[in-house]
Amino acid sequence: MADRTAPNCHLRLEWVYGYRGHQCRNNLYYTAAKEIVYFVAGVGVVYNTREHKQKFYLGHNDDIISLALHPERVLVATGQVGKEPYICVWDSYTVQTVSILKDVHTHGIACLAFDLEGQCLVSVGLDSKNTICVWDWRRGKVLAVAPGHTDRIFDISWDLYQPSKLVSCGVKHIKFWSLCGNALTPKRGVFGKTGDLQTILCLACAKDEITYSGALNGDIYVWKGINLLRTIQGAHGSGIFSMNACEEGFATGGRDGCVRLWDLNFKPITVIDLRETDQGYKVARGENSRGLSVRSVCWRGDHILVGTQDSEIFEVVVHDRNKPFLIMQGHCEGELWALAVHPTKPLAMTGSDDRSVRIWSLIDHALIARCNMEEPIRCAAVSTDGIHLALGMKDGSFTVLRVRDMTEVVHIKDRKEAIHELKYSPDGAHLAVGSNENSVDVYGVVQRYKKVGECMGSNSFITHMDWSTDSKYLQTNDGSGRRLFYRMPSGKEVTNREELKLVQWASWTCVLGPEVNGIWPKYSDINDINSVDGNFSNQVLVTADDYGLVKLFRYPCIKKGAKFKKYLGHSAHITNARWSHDYQWVITIGGADHSVFQWKFVPERKSKEALHIAPQETLADSNSEESDSDQSDVPEMDSEIEQETQLTYRRQVYKEDLPQLKEQCKVKHRATAMKKRERAPASGIKLHFIHGYRGYDCRSNLFYTQTGEIVYHVAAVGVVYNRQQNTQRFYMGHDDDILCLAIHPLKDFVATGQVGRDSSVHIWDTETLKPMSVLKGSHQLGVCALDFSADGKRLVSIGLDDNHTIVLWDWKKGEKLSAMRGSKDKIFVVKINPYVPDKLITAGVKHMKFWHKAGGGLIGRKGNMGKTETMMCAVYGWSEEMVFSGTCSGDICIWRDMFLMKTVKAHDGPVFSMHALEKGFVTGGKDGIVALWDDTFERCLKTYAIKRAVLAPGSKGLLLEDNPSIRAISLGHGHILVGTKNGEILEVDKSGPITLLVQGHMEGEVWGLASHPHLPLCATVSDDKTLRIWDLSPSHCMLAVRKLRKGGRCCCFSPDGKALAVGLNDGSFIIVNADTLEDLVSFHHRKDAISDIRFSPGAGKYLAVASADSFVDIYNVMSSKRVGVCKGCLSYITHLDWDKRGKLLQVNTAAKEQFFFEAPRGKRQTIPASEVEKIDWCTWTCVLGPSVEGTWPVISEVTEVTAACLSNDRQVLATGDDLGYVKLFRYPAKGKYAKFKRYVAHSTHVTNVRWSHNDSLLVTVGGGDTCLMIWAHELEGLREFKQCDSEESDIESEDDGGYDSDVTRENEISYTIKALSTNMRAMTGVKPHLQLKEPSVDERQGVVRGSRPPVSRALPQPEKLQTNNVGKKKRPIEDLVLELVFGYRGSDCRNNVHYLNEGADIIYHTASVAIVLNLTTSCQSFYLEHSDDILCLTINQHPKFPNVVATGQVGDAGDMAATSPSIHVWDAMTKQTLSVLRCFHSSGVCSVSFSATGKLLLSVGLDPEHTVTIWKWQEGAKVASRVGHSQRIFVAEFRPDSDTHFVSVGIKHVRFWTLAGRALLSKKGVLSSIEDARMQTMLSVAFGANNLTFTGTISGDVCVWKEHILVRIVAKAHTGPVFTMYTTLRDGLIVTGGKERPSKEGGALKLWDQELKRCRAFRLETGQIIDCVRSVCRGKGKILVGTRNAEIIEVGEKNAACNILVNGHMDGPIWGLCTHPSRDVFLSAAEDGTVRLWDIPEKKMLNKVNLGHPAHAISYSPEGDMVAIGMKNGEFIILLVASLKIWGKKRDRRSAIQDIRFSPNSRYLAVGSTECAVDFYDLTLGPQLNRINCCRDIPSFVMQMDFSADSNHIQLSTGAYKRLVYEVPSGKQITEQFHIDRITWATWTSVLGDEVIGIWSRNTEKADVICACVSHSGLNIITGDDFGMVKLFDFPCLEKFAKHKRFLGHSAHLTNIRFTNGDRFVVSAGGDDRSLFVWRCVHSLH
Repeated sequence: MADRTAPNCHLRLEWVYGYRGHQCRNNLYYTAAKEIVYFVAGVGVVYNTREHKQKFYLGHNDDIISLALHPERVLVATGQVGKEPYICVWDSYTVQTVSILKDVHTHGIACLAFDLEGQCLVSVGLDSKNTICVWDWRRGKVLAVAPGHTDRIFDISWDLYQPSKLVSCGVKHIKFWSLCGNALTPKRGVFGKTGDLQTILCLACAKDEITYSGALNGDIYVWKGINLLRTIQGAHGSGIFSMNACEEGFATGGRDGCVRLWDLNFKPITVIDLRETDQGYKVARGENSRGLSVRSVCWRGDHILVGTQDSEIFEVVVHDRNKPFLIMQGHCEGELWALAVHPTKPLAMTGSDDRSVRIWSLIDHALIARCNMEEPIRCAAVSTDGIHLALGMKDGSFTVLRVRDMTEVVHIKDRKEAIHELKYSPDGAHLAVGSNENSVDVYGVVQRYKKVGECMGSNSFITHMDWSTDSKYLQTNDGSGRRLFYRMPSGKEVTNREELKLVQWASWTCVLGPEVNGIWPKYSDINDINSVDGNFSNQVLVTADDYGLVKLFRYPCIKKGAKFKKYLGHSAHITNARWSHDYQWVITIGGADHSVFQWKFVPERKSKEALHIAPQETLADSNSEESDSDQSDVPEMDSEIEQETQLTYRRQVYKEDLPQLKEQCKVKHRATAMKKRERAPASGIKLHFIHGYRGYDCRSNLFYTQTGEIVYHVAAVGVVYNRQQNTQRFYMGHDDDILCLAIHPLKDFVATGQVGRDSSVHIWDTETLKPMSVLKGSHQLGVCALDFSADGKRLVSIGLDDNHTIVLWDWKKGEKLSAMRGSKDKIFVVKINPYVPDKLITAGVKHMKFWHKAGGGLIGRKGNMGKTETMMCAVYGWSEEMVFSGTCSGDICIWRDMFLMKTVKAHDGPVFSMHALEKGFVTGGKDGIVALWDDTFERCLKTYAIKRAVLAPGSKGLLLEDNPSIRAISLGHGHILVGTKNGEILEVDKSGPITLLVQGHMEGEVWGLASHPHLPLCATVSDDKTLRIWDLSPSHCMLAVRKLRKGGRCCCFSPDGKALAVGLNDGSFIIVNADTLEDLVSFHHRKDAISDIRFSPGAGKYLAVASADSFVDIYNVMSSKRVGVCKGCLSYITHLDWDKRGKLLQVNTAAKEQFFFEAPRGKRQTIPASEVEKIDWCTWTCVLGPSVEGTWPVISEVTEVTAACLSNDRQVLATGDDLGYVKLFRYPAKGKYAKFKRYVAHSTHVTNVRWSHNDSLLVTVGGGDTCLMIWAHELEGLREFKQCDSEESDIESEDDGGYDSDVTRENEISYTIKALSTNMRAMTGVKPHLQLKEPSVDERQGVVRGSRPPVSRALPQPEKLQTNNVGKKKRPIEDLVLELVFGYRGSDCRNNVHYLNEGADIIYHTASVAIVLNLTTSCQSFYLEHSDDILCLTINQHPKFPNVVATGQVGDAGDMAATSPSIHVWDAMTKQTLSVLRCFHSSGVCSVSFSATGKLLLSVGLDPEHTVTIWKWQEGAKVASRVGHSQRIFVAEFRPDSDTHFVSVGIKHVRFWTLAGRALLSKKGVLSSIEDARMQTMLSVAFGANNLTFTGTISGDVCVWKEHILVRIVAKAHTGPVFTMYTTLRDGLIVTGGKERPSKEGGALKLWDQELKRCRAFRLETGQIIDCVRSVCRGKGKILVGTRNAEIIEVGEKNAACNILVNGHMDGPIWGLCTHPSRDVFLSAAEDGTVRLWDIPEKKMLNKVNLGHPAHAISYSPEGDMVAIGMKNGEFIILLVASLKIWGKKRDRRSAIQDIRFSPNSRYLAVGSTECAVDFYDLTLGPQLNRINCCRDIPSFVMQMDFSADSNHIQLSTGAYKRLVYEVPSGKQITEQFHIDRITWATWTSVLGDEVIGIWSRNTEKADVICACVSHSGLNIITGDDFGMVKLFDFPCLEKFAKHKRFLGHSAHLTNIRFTNGDRFVVSAGGDDRSLFVWRCVHSLH
């Protein structure tokens, strides 16, 4: 049989012709060694021009499209395309990978750039968002990610003069980025009027914030900051593709073929025009060329490198710039298909769609001739004498040239479709030409290429042809996959295969035929192999395919799926491959990558010498052994290994899925949840001992700890066993099967990995059994191997996914250092090199791989072994190169580096485990022998056989069989510890005796379990065909074992305990002597397995035997006869129980039926449910019936209750279910969903549970995990609170402690970002900027506006606006500066008021502004960096971080864009931003808290999962994140003394969290200890010493928790919800704030002692009926309180005096706003029914009036002596300012007054309302206020009103976007535009009208401009809109979308805005934020 191994020879890449110039830019540089680095296809090339040598970097697996050079110019970063593209950073000197960066981008990596230090790398992806990512590239770690732009980005660069700043540019944009924390924040470049908005292609940064960029039109745009400063026009004729900065200046290259050099100030130095060169591809093309286009320039000293679109590289010396050297050329545009080799010389000919044919010298690596044809070339051939070159064209013609001088011999066109293949016959007489017209034409060479024949057999296009050596036959392949033969030269088809048998082929380039069967994969019919060429002399075949792989096969290769060696380099399809004439080289050409690769062929004898040369590094192996068929000489796989390889550990339901499943089910079962449900039982159980060890599918999972205890795992439990005391302690952190275990070098910590959808690794302490770190998020399905590094800092894990992912961790930090796909085949073992922690090995099925870390990736190479063996174990030896591995055939392989030195036979059968000692090794195998070896495996020092004969007397059990398969070995304490496949753990003394320590069942499920009626014993029977008796007393051992002929599923003791009945799986059952286990009787009446078996009570007269074929047989034990059969069940029987009298049987079936039968005859009885309860049952193990209804979980579709057992005192029912839970219920568990206690230890289904005879123990067995677990039953009163007592019920109680409107509002409020806000007023009609303008009178008369004669007879146009500071020179306003904010967000935010600087300042927030208020000067300063509303605020209390504040804001989706929610950490004094954390909390961040050291920050999101996240805020790094709760979490706070513990509270939620590494572990609060406690909605949290936690509830109680268990309730600490609590760090006193009516004894504010036992109440003298405190903070002797009513109050602790520091409106919006005509005070009127008077210079509220109704509008009279107030109910009131007395009031309307105005002459009052009317009142008639007139025909509600200066007219703006003018007081509408234009207005507050058309912006589809005000000077207008923006425009504002300045700070919806007198200030009023902002106006100087 032919050899199916891969060939032993190999290829080495020697030269690449070409350069990628198309679709790439800036990809050509000089390295420090003056070599040139660039890329072609998937290869990075380093070209040394002086020595004419190339080095290759082969680490990519697809096209490279971007390249960046490190500032030190040795390292190179390259980015590729692909589905999961990655970036490689590599060394240009050694061409080895330094780092791999992956897992962020998709599609491809478009640009790369290093920063100035070279520490950070930025990359831009090709995905739809053009994601930008900043990397710490050495660690492979992402620092920040953000969406780049909606359109393509072409270039990105770091600003080399400012730290943390970047610039990116692309299609129609340029963006300036700043990096802070983990946030990349962009600002768009403003093109302004200096230049056109257009596509920017490249950029370079210079000093002083100057950026130069090259644009598509050939201009250079110069930027200063984000503004366009100037343009350098016509720098190039068209697009500038490349810009390169160096010490001397800048070089630019453009599409016009020129390179220009500029000095440092961008003054031109010189031009190099490459179009004038006499070399290059385009020159020879002449007229129809599109000209040369420069894609890349690099200027270094006096050399310039230029790369062009046409794959050419020029080098120009600056002082001789007219003579560029062409140093590299290649084919360009279109595909490259034609390849031929010269028959006698080392030449290759290629021809391409670029119409050129080129001849390359394979020795000189150079292009030696080129000729341009008229048509694209598709194939080529050279005649046998080497004189003629034939070229087949795309248009169906072919041309023959003389090779010597490229002159044409002949040009023939016989076909219309492309010629795909042509070949000269070996005798040189004929040329065969195959075309896409399905035929081959034969031409006579000597007859000047006359057509002499035609082959017509194919029905598809011709793909390949070969001549026979005698030139008499031709074979063809065609597109349909047929192989045909023709006689030559006639072209007649040969159908008789006999005559072909002797034909010898001159060449083999066909892809079909028996000789090349093996090149095709086994089971595929694809035709992706494009080219083949056979090398007959070396018996090797080369193939080229669509995936860019070059492969070497043996020739001939007959069997499909042969082995091969593969080589990457070409990225996409390779179109052709040919051997050179002397077989020294292989030439391959790439279709799309235009490149020509030349590979050196290294034959077998040479390749042995070449071994010491390290193979060139590639990510996919070059000498890969992949193929579908296994080699012939691989030994049979061992059955055990075979089994193990097939285990996938998949689960139908993972525990992680339960919360969602429960949620789904809950909805269905809401109704039942309302009913009162059974409480959980008082007693509990605690895991006491486990019989079992997982050896059947795990290896090397057994170790000694530091203290000499033994650690191993079984089921979902990590076990620490003390062999002196025979006791066990348990690590219970896992929730599913543990599959692997590794021990820390110091032997104190252990790492365990488990099964799971997102499987985790836990590192835990063997002493305390506490998790140190949990690693999640990297492995699917499970973790199958682990290893610690020698220094204990790193951990490596292997996943069970299809690629067996390898992850290297810094486990303490929980950081993933590197990850890579490991292997397709299963990996059994991984080991970190003890000498070099960056190296590791993996071994497994058919492979051994050697890896080293490179940044975020790992690079692996296969070990070089002759045949591939499966490795089962491996260890490192005494030096870093030495590795020893054990194979499945019993050999030990000894490796040096990656080379196999020798093998030593060690065991019969696989070597499963080995362990390295100081001076040697110990191995264990399937043969049950432990062998000790010397340190070179030269000799075996000693062997120990595991046999019963050598078992020591102290053993805890019996050895089941001799020589069990050994799966784990460990040494220590003078012993060898051995774990076997049969589940035994043995200790072998060096002198020989063996002690058995622990044992369990072997593989196979365990179902049968019975406890002895009066002794502490139990019996189990399993599918492993054994029956075992276990001692439950403290000796914990197996007393007896018996092998059965079949597996069994059930067993039962007789009532006297002397006999034991066992049901077997073949339908038989036996009764044995319970002491000796010898048979007494056996029966075989059934075919199906026996599922349950029971003796009747009392004397045990009858035996009931239930089988899976739905019958119960009843036997008389004494007479050994069957006396009855119970019939009528529809499905197999699952459970049986007798009643006390032995007369009645209860039966459960799998169809969930419950039946009753009478014994002994078996007659079926129907018994009503009420009667069943009265029956006295002897045992209860059934799972159906009303008394156990409550045991079935909500998600019973997914999980079944498999077993139950009632305790003998009938109090507690224990159940086991499919998910591995053991639960305890109070009996009877009537009604649905009873409460329970739940325990996790079993990993899969619990098959059976039984109480011991005296209820002191519960015994449970697991199916899949083969464990027998013994639980101690702890009665009430005896037990302290145990950690594993998780108490739950599947449905929480609905009642949560009451209802409170404030809590409900806070919970239901939906936060949206301002940018999405919609209009506040219900407007109708067309927006002003979209209305079509009617022509004015003048325009109708043909007079163009503005073209009036200078001296007009008409009157001059009057002023638009009466201006009142006429005396002064009018100055426009340039800018606004925020001066004051009146407001505090207390209504829906909490814990947001704090003291700073020892109480000198306070900090709080409103809208998107954080305010620092100095209490002595009342000065406010602001932090204004938030882009949207702030929702939470906290301060860092650690002295190392004084005045550090964190604030969290609203955002939209968490996609890391600028609108994502973010947290800002900043310095309260300097307002410096220290870090910005962009979060994935969509919607917003609702709580933040610093840890005890101040280094960590905790945040909670408003997303649906209410995610909890922990950050290292200084680095902007996310440490851990986890789903918090399904409902709203209000607050989460770190314990004041901890960096790892915190508590979260929310709607019916309190959780106690621990941070372990990068994982968050949490426990729900346990309520059980207090009678009738229920989980209420928790609102606030505080802390006490000794792990006490206090949580405030909605009902006013405070719960006191010790750890996570409720220990006390402080009832009614407040009468209403406890909204806030504050723990004072210095003395531990606790302040609480709540909602309560002020009374003598109580108040809404209380100060408590450390234990919350005594308190003192304070009254807040606010005058409110109910005080509602939302925030408290305690300073020195003072308490700071923030209230729901937007007040901040300081309360003295001694005298209880209240001082109100901050006032604000409590409910908004604030619609009414007016400023005093002469003083700097203003009035506001709001929905909260108050009018407030504010003083700007005094910075405070002077007065407030409670009106009792929401107010809507307010206005001062012109003199300032009266105020008119319009109410929401249609009433209006006039007050006298001096006395605040009511002068008059009136209600003529029913709906809200929108605006109210005094006329300038104080005579009239105009009142505009929602009823589409304006009423006029004459004030001179006195206070009875009779309406004198009104304006009618108003199309919609009135928004704003303005009087004219002479009080004769009024203008209205209305809700229909119409502006109307009326006469006063007649109310007549004026429609004449001419008339209106002549009115001078007293004020202007309208948002409508031509004069203000420019204030409407483009993006107001859903939102409006709400308010406006023109300054008193008449030069500016200020507006407020629905987006919460204040904008400043010039007035009048006549052109659309006018320029403006915008000012942020308010939340959405500004309701009103006004200038104060003299234009000193602007006051803006907020809708959503209920705040008033005062801005100082900055006037321009001129």
